[in-house]
Amino acid sequence: MHRGHDHHHHDLGGAGAIHFGPGHNHARAPQPVVQWQRPHLDDAHAHGADAHDHVEPDLDLVESAFVEAFAGASDPTSFLRLAQLPFEATAPDGARLALLRVEVDAVTDVGSVMPHLGGSTFRYDPLPARMVTRRRRLRFVYGDGRDVRTLTFAEVRGLATG
Repeated sequence: MHRGHDHHHHDLGGAGAIHFGPGHNHARAPQPVVQWQRPHLDDAHAHGADAHDHVEPDLDLVESAFVEAFAGASDPTSFLRLAQLPFEATAPDGARLALLRVEVDAVTDVGSVMPHLGGSTFRYDPLPARMVTRRRRLRFVYGDGRDVRTLTFAEVRGLATG
């Protein structure tokens, strides 16, 4: 008997261990490691149908490395070829696309808003220096003959070529 309940805690360690969650008697399977590398996803990424179905692991880290290296590339065209990003491709809707421009923006978050109850007003707080976040936003601008389309790194990687 142990603190009012009578049972044994079987294997508490090792490869086949049962990991006890809240209220230590509620067994749960071991959880995989989770990485949260980009807290500032744009709305299309955050709410898109494929937002949680990344085929390529750590794509956010690959994108960050691309941005760092692209900025210093002596020959941007060759760098794009090396990265295997298409100059011409077919969009999911069948439109023919041609790469026009690569945009890298520097974004710095310096404030925060919190909606009040009811949502008609909000509270604004400037962020202290240690909470200011800086990031780069990468976009690829393709033309389809009528208009321009701005695509993310993940969207460009998913384009059909040929």
